[in-house]
Amino acid sequence: MRKHGFNLGYFITEGFQSIFSHGLMSFAAVCMIVACLIIMGSFSLLAVNADRVLTEEEEKNEFLAYIDENCGETEIAQLTEQVKALPNVASVEYTSKEEAHDAWVEEHPGGLELPVNVFRARLAVHVTDLELFTDTVDAVTSLAGVADYSAHSELAQGFVAVRNAATALATVLVTILAAVSLFIISNTIRLAAFTRREEIGIMKICGATDGFVRWPFIFEGLILGVFGAIVAFLLQWGIYTIVMNALANSGVLSLFTPVPFASMWLPVLGMFLLAGVLIGAVGSGFAIGRFLKV
Repeated sequence: MRKHGFNLGYFITEGFQSIFSHGLMSFAAVCMIVACLIIMGSFSLLAVNADRVLTEEEEKNEFLAYIDENCGETEIAQLTEQVKALPNVASVEYTSKEEAHDAWVEEHPGGLELPVNVFRARLAVHVTDLELFTDTVDAVTSLAGVADYSAHSELAQGFVAVRNAATALATVLVTILAAVSLFIISNTIRLAAFTRREEIGIMKICGATDGFVRWPFIFEGLILGVFGAIVAFLLQWGIYTIVMNALANSGVLSLFTPVPFASMWLPVLGMFLLAGVLIGAVGSGFAIGRFLKV
């Protein structure tokens, strides 16, 4: 008679007992999961903050396209419509020489008085995607009627580079550490299965299904993964808080507003738990398969 059924309490109890009976290997497995998730989380949080800065820059960033002095009102209106029609242009604002002069006087009360002719009519062009900032500048300045431009994209391009580098590096490191974590968990489960190989053989001979034999080891991997994810999450929260406090004390945070961890703790915890469960379950699945062939 084959032994069927899903006895959750039995599976969890067996999983915990196996973890404690192989304490050193279990500890190593948890440490690798924690290291993997913290590195993944750190670079992910860096990318999130870079995206936040990019979004803020995209909302306020613009460049100025100075209009040729020979353009009349009709040409200026046509040029404005041409710029609005270009890809990646969010909005266009026209400023006449007189308006530019008045804005200067308002911003510099009691300062140097400049004649109106010093100023030039211009278009303030707001972009949608900073990654396409340079392409948009080139497209606008190639239009007839644009005599010159003023654009400062170095900071925005720097944040784009930081975000892309963080994403790429995180992907590489997480892949390597996830593979190492899978290897250690697989060995931990394999060691547990090896010490119980005679018991597994007897269970199989007596009619136990593969699922009944496999589930305690799967739960062992899941428990290791979940425990590692929780530890990594708490450490990640503490590390993020310490780093943000250090940056605040150094004055760097005056340049940008970081994303508070309290506003994203739930998705971070969910991401950690999902990764821990996947690593634990996959590692266990790889390890136990060979011992079911009796």
